[in-house]
Amino acid sequence: MRTFTLLLLLGTLWLGACKEKTYVYEVNEVNVLPNNSEKDKEKSIPQFISILYANMYQQALSPDQMVDISELIASIGDKQLAYEVILAKFVTDPDVQIPSDTEMRNDIEQFVIDTYKRFYVREPTEAEKTYFINYINSRPNVSPLMVYFAFATSDEYNYY
Repeated sequence: MRTFTLLLLLGTLWLGACKEKTYVYEVNEVNVLPNNSEKDKEKSIPQFISILYANMYQQALSPDQMVDISELIASIGDKQLAYEVILAKFVTDPDVQIPSDTEMRNDIEQFVIDTYKRFYVREPTEAEKTYFINYINSRPNVSPLMVYFAFATSDEYNYY
């Protein structure tokens, strides 16, 4: 009987001692998003033109304008230079839909999120969002026009 009691006591101690400790850290949950590195298909010239026009004007490009812009790109020869010339023309048009500097500075975080969605069709990662918020806050001369120009001429924008 003494052996049974000793085994029962040891078993109880063993079962009671094997509790898993749980630790609770007060860390904010962060949504980690993909960086869309799977974009590997280059946009064709008509795709690039129509998407750029839609991003800048928030409306569809007419067929006549598509033909004119395609001929312009063919006449220049250097596709990247042609894209920059077209973009420069678009951003100087008063009908282009770009937020004002005041709108951008009132809610920089939302401006960055909206810009990523508009140009890259994705949410920015936390690192991208933090970088752009800090960049815009530390440079009072940065305008929405400059940010849009940078996004539209980036490598990621050329791919889908």
